[in-house]
Parts: sequence; C-alpha cells; structure tokens
Amino acid sequence: MNEKHHTAIIGKDVKLGKNNKILPYTIIYGPTEIGDDNIIGPHVIIGTPGQDTRNPRYDSSKSFIKIGNRNIIKEFTAIQKPCYQDITLLGNDIFLMQSVHIPHDAQISNNVVITPMCVLAGMTRILTGANLGMGASINQYCVVGHYSIVATGAPVMKNVKPFSRYIPNKPTSVNEYAIKKFGFDDLRDEITAYVIDDVFPLNNRLISIINEFNNKHKESNRNLY
Repeated sequence: MNEKHHTAIIGKDVKLGKNNKILPYTIIYGPTEIGDDNIIGPHVIIGTPGQDTRNPRYDSSKSFIKIGNRNIIKEFTAIQKPCYQDITLLGNDIFLMQSVHIPHDAQISNNVVITPMCVLAGMTRILTGANLGMGASINQYCVVGHYSIVATGAPVMKNVKPFSRYIPNKPTSVNEYAIKKFGFDDLRDEITAYVIDDVFPLNNRLISIINEFNNKHKESNRNLY
C-alpha cells in the first residue's frame, strides 16, 4: 500500500511501488516509475518537461523518469523529463532537500545528498555518495564524482574527481568525511594519492569507481578540476 494525501495529483502512466508516502500538493506526471519506500513532498513536482531553450515546447508525452527506492524528496523540489536521452534517472537512498532542481536527462546515483537550493543544469551526472553543498550550481554535462563534496554556493563548471573536496579558488583536497562514512578507511592512502597526485590506485574497489568516473568524464567533454 502507498500513502497518498488527498491533495496529491498522480497522473496516468505513473507506476508506484509499495510503501511510498506522497505528501500534500505533490504532482507526479507520467510516464514515471517510482520504486518502494520513498517519501515525496509536500509541493514536489515530478514529470514536467525539461527546460530546453532550443526546443522549449518539445513533446514530452513519452519522456520517461525512473526513481528508485528509499529516497527522500523534500518540499518544492522539481524533477524534469529528459529532452535528448531516454531517461531522467534517480537511484536509491538519495536525499534531495528543499527546493532542489533536477533537470532534463540528469542521472543521480545512489546515496547522493543534494542540500537546499541546489540547481543542476541538463545532462549532469552526480555519482554515488556525492554531496552538493547548499546553493551549489552545476553546469551542463558536468560530472560530480563518487564520494566527493562540492562547497556551499559553488559554481561547478568542470568535473569533480571522486573522493575530492571542491572549494572554489582553493586546492583540491580529500573528502575525509566520505572516507569515514562509506567505509574506505583502509584505502585512505591510495585515495589521497589519487586525489592529490593523480596516482591510479591498485585496489579493485577503487579501480571500479575511478573507471566509471573516467568513462563519464570522457563522455561529458568537460575539463577536470
């Protein structure tokens, strides 16, 4: 069973899993698929067309959004349909705080935290365990790497390496908080060598993470901080 407030509007072609809470005045348009155990709202809007200046009135009737499990999506957040690719995609255990903008064609991986008033532009990729500080702005096509953190109010115009801290006008440093939170303590030296000196790691877990980031970095055609 799902708990849906009587003021919420759930459109056609919306598929809900189980144990979701849809809070007051939330609107969900289809085609959208949402998993289990999510808390959505109040005043969240999911499934409006992407904001694309090249084609602002494009036909989004078949544009698909998929949202996973155990996500918390707070008030006044907007999640928009894709324009150019098949899907706008959100994974599992994501925390979107108040007034977050998730744009067309975005991909948000598991365990991501996006704090209040953050704005993402189209085609962005926020990878596993990343954290965006309050009011950060992520430019088109940018990739924010696994377990990295972006400073409050930061404009992100390039890609952010995994496990790094991006603070404008300061040298890149290691995100110690994520190392502790996600259980990478035994790999601290390899992570530090990668973030600071760009030394490719030997550990298979880190290799998998960095290979995924490198592939998305290459696809983005963006520079790297």
